[in-house]
Amino acid sequence: MPLDNSSSPTTKFNLVQVNGTWVRQREEGQRAEGRLSDAKIFEKKSHQGVSWTVVSPIVFTYKVIQSESLLDPRNDTLLWGHLDVEDLNTAHMSQPVKRFIVIDDTVHQLYGANVREYFDSRKVVYKVLSLPTTEENKSLELVTKILQEVHEFGIDRRSEPIIAIGGGVCLDVVGLAASLYRRRTPYIRVPTTLLAYVDASVGAKTGVNFAGGKNKLGSYVPPIATFLDRTFFQTLPRRQLSNGMAEILKMALMKHRGLYELLEAEGSKMLDSKLQCSDAASTCTRVAIETMLEELAPNLWEDDLDRLVDFGHLISPQLEMKVLPALLHGEAVNIDMCFMVYVSHLRGLLTAEEKGRIFRCMQGLELPVWHQDCTVNLIKNSLSERLKHSAGSLRMPLPTGLGQAEIFHDPIEEDILSVAHQMWTRELSPTLK
Repeated sequence: MPLDNSSSPTTKFNLVQVNGTWVRQREEGQRAEGRLSDAKIFEKKSHQGVSWTVVSPIVFTYKVIQSESLLDPRNDTLLWGHLDVEDLNTAHMSQPVKRFIVIDDTVHQLYGANVREYFDSRKVVYKVLSLPTTEENKSLELVTKILQEVHEFGIDRRSEPIIAIGGGVCLDVVGLAASLYRRRTPYIRVPTTLLAYVDASVGAKTGVNFAGGKNKLGSYVPPIATFLDRTFFQTLPRRQLSNGMAEILKMALMKHRGLYELLEAEGSKMLDSKLQCSDAASTCTRVAIETMLEELAPNLWEDDLDRLVDFGHLISPQLEMKVLPALLHGEAVNIDMCFMVYVSHLRGLLTAEEKGRIFRCMQGLELPVWHQDCTVNLIKNSLSERLKHSAGSLRMPLPTGLGQAEIFHDPIEEDILSVAHQMWTRELSPTLK
């Protein structure tokens, strides 16, 4: 006997809180006085039963604050910068104030005493956990270690945020731990590398490596706040500064010609000054953050897989993991970007002059532009993996000029990929020069 699929129309209900109780109310009916939720319930009846579809929007609010000298005890930002003015009085009444701080062990050697001095001077009850947060040990074991220490220290899961101080790996690992503890505990990011400053610190992604894959496990839970302080760059090795420039160059190539031209003209000088006390450095980092937030904010959970910020991230994950620890993240990204510039040129999207300018800009930023392990087979495998996880479309951002780009959904033609790799290797491989 065939099923009777006839059913009644769908009924839409609002949710209203009256005297502490949430109740459903038909949307077309008269609404009772009370607190209206953004959530909706859709009810549909049929001969097989009743179904309910729940639509419950999730809204995250987080701050990104640039502040100098975060570890100066006179600076309130590290302790209270995540709060709005109206919440400050309540927070100050809470005694004792507690903070759990996770800090990269290299950063701890440089700034650990300053961190302790800061919280001691503010009479905060705190715990500092120093960990070796490197790409090689970016794992669930590190997350578990953090969670065990947080559990033993004891924090209020709503009013006492965990603070992460370090590079991108530290911020990613702590973010994942915070998203798991009591199902979501607020956390604060304090990036100490240029790469983390303009990339990992301002989005919602957390993650660890798993099964040989980069960031295969993770969540989308943004920090309650990110505090940016360029004074940390004073102790960075030059290579780390150059590494961070790759992510800035990515944003410049994708959407901001002015930023690209600034990198082209002042990039080497900014490296020399460690991005301190110059208009160029201030403008460069500010525009990089603004362009990154423009792309991330409307698509924080990556519901839309067409993402300009994925430029340089199609081939680089496999390359980075294969040669670990030979390449830093930004270096692998730049090698990926450089190869894709050749693809863009062969597709007629970039002129030979533009291709040459981009290559020379990369050199000026002291970034690697070629790697022997970035073979045709690795590129093909990377693109195949990308296709597998991108809803049947490659979704490949490519520059179409200096500071402009488009996302292409068609695969790279076999002949273009082969010729691009040959040309790229012939022109940029140090062994063939």
